[in-house]
Formats: sequence, C-alpha cells, structure tokens
Amino acid sequence: MAENANRSGQPLLHVENLCKEFPVEGGFGSRNRKFVHAVNNVSFDIYPGETFGLVGESGCGKSTTGRCIMRLTQPTSGTVVFDGKDVGKMSKAELKEMRRNMQFIFQDPYASLNPRMTIGEIISEPLIIHGVMPDKEERLKYVRSLLDIVGLNPEHINRYPHEFSGGQRQRVGIARAFALKPKLIICDEPVSALDVSIQAQVLNLLNDLQQEYGTAYLFIAHDLSVVQHISDRIAVMYLGNMMEFSDWKSLYAAPHHPYTQSLLSAVPVPDPDIQHSRKRIILQGDPPSPIDPPSGCRFHTRCPIAKDICSKEPMPELREVAPGHFCACHFAADHPIKDSSVKL
Repeated sequence: MAENANRSGQPLLHVENLCKEFPVEGGFGSRNRKFVHAVNNVSFDIYPGETFGLVGESGCGKSTTGRCIMRLTQPTSGTVVFDGKDVGKMSKAELKEMRRNMQFIFQDPYASLNPRMTIGEIISEPLIIHGVMPDKEERLKYVRSLLDIVGLNPEHINRYPHEFSGGQRQRVGIARAFALKPKLIICDEPVSALDVSIQAQVLNLLNDLQQEYGTAYLFIAHDLSVVQHISDRIAVMYLGNMMEFSDWKSLYAAPHHPYTQSLLSAVPVPDPDIQHSRKRIILQGDPPSPIDPPSGCRFHTRCPIAKDICSKEPMPELREVAPGHFCACHFAADHPIKDSSVKL
C-alpha cells in the first residue's frame, strides 16, 4: 500500500455529493415512476499514489460509484473533479483524454476480455485508440514488456484468453489498464472471482506496480481482509450511503459504526484459538430495497443498537469522531455494539 501517498496537496480525484438513481417502474413519462437509489451523496478524495478502498455488501452502490466517476454511467447529480477538471462538463475529446489517465480493471476476467482478440491485441487496443506508439514493432515490444511485468510469458502474446486461467486473465486486464500509465485506476473487485492463493498474487502485483508507477487506486471490494491488505484509507458503504471512513488502521482497530463493526466481526482470523474466542455479530433480516429505503438512518432496520431517533431523524451526516475518522451514526463510538454480539 502507498503509505507515502501525499495527502497535503490537491487531490487527484474529488467526489462530492455523488448521486445515481435508476428508474425501474412506469418509464420516464409516468407519474408512478420509481427509482433505485443506488448512490446517495457520496463524497471522498483520492490523492496521487494513494489506494482508497470502498467496501460494502453486494448491491450497496460500490461499482455504480466507480462507473459514475469514469462516466461509464451518467450520474444523476453531484460533482466529480479529476486532475483539476470537472468530469461532468467534459466534451467527448476531453473525456477521451481523461480516460487516458483513468483506467478500469473489471471484476470478471472471463467476461472483460474479447475472446476473438489475442492478448497482444487486447493490451495494444488502448495504445491504438489513444494514438500512442503508432509504430507496430515498437508497440509489440512494449506489450511484451508489459506481459513480463505482470508475470506472464511474453512469448504467449498471440494466444487467446480461453487459453489462460482466471488469474492469468486478470493479469492481462491489469496489463491493459497499465498500458497507458494512468494516474488513477478503478479496480472493481479485481480479485473476487479468483482463488484465495491467486488473490494474494494479484494484490502483490498491484502493490508492486503502484510502487513503480505511482498510480492511485480506487479499490472496490466486499472482502475487508482484501481491502486491508492494499488500502491506505477505507470507506464503508451501505445501501448507497457512506457510513464510515478513515485510514485502515483506525477503521480496523476502532470501528465507530455498528455496521462496520459487524462486517469486521465476520473477517476470519488465522489463529484458531483467537477465532474460537471471538464474538460474531449477527445482523437480523436482509438489506432493505433500494427502491424504498427506510426513513432516517438506512441501517436502523438491522442495527442492534438502534433507537427511535434513528428512524425519525434524517440520515445522520458524516462527522469527525477522531482525527481523520468520520462516521454517520447518532451513537458513534469505539466498538458501539457492546451486548448484541454472540459467541459462535
């Protein structure tokens, strides 16, 4: 992880009050139109060379946030500023230039690579689109060097994706993302489809590449142990809202939101004696529908310490509970769930 990331200057990426709604009933012209509230007022900054982790369970809006930042999905409202420029106001030409410096690593290595293209053609494609290295021989030499950097045999440049394992395919996706040497890469659950042993290899590769190129990451995942391994700061999302964020050490040592605490209780510990003595926090029920989210705090329907204020008052805003540590909870405290956990 980029412990030496400089957070004193201007952020590379500034996201402010980002919202995204998807119409699901009645069509655009209907009075009965309903929306999926996928992302609600999400704000954060990412600095050069930093890894910012975004975690939460499936459907909480993590991937939608990443796609809105890159304008693969048009946000409903909010501001995204990349490298000092408002992404929402960019022309097509400016957007193309922006995407040269902001790349995407997709979740599924089986679906994100064109099966009709060789891996050499796949990695060369961004270079061709952006007019980098027009000389074919120079380009192929560079692609071979990228394959070597990500741990693949450069002699396999003419092979097709189906000839590789899942971990090898994800390495191809990483090589493609790094081909243009971008300033920021959005990693959308890049290891969730891989075996645990392969996950560690890919995470170490991403760490090594960050050290070499100084690239910043927005690392999206649902596995807190994976995010801990790579992130400098971590934000926790639930039902489209940001619940808590801080540097990873503070978040893991002193979670202030009950949802964060419950997530951390589910992370296994390698030591069997410690694991056996730990308390697991069991949340009741299922996450509410994002079409009809609960009033007040979005988490109150499952929260073991919820009070009347949690449903009657508006969604609590993120407030600083410790230096650099922010939490959106009326009862924010170090490990707020005291009596609601159970031994497994």
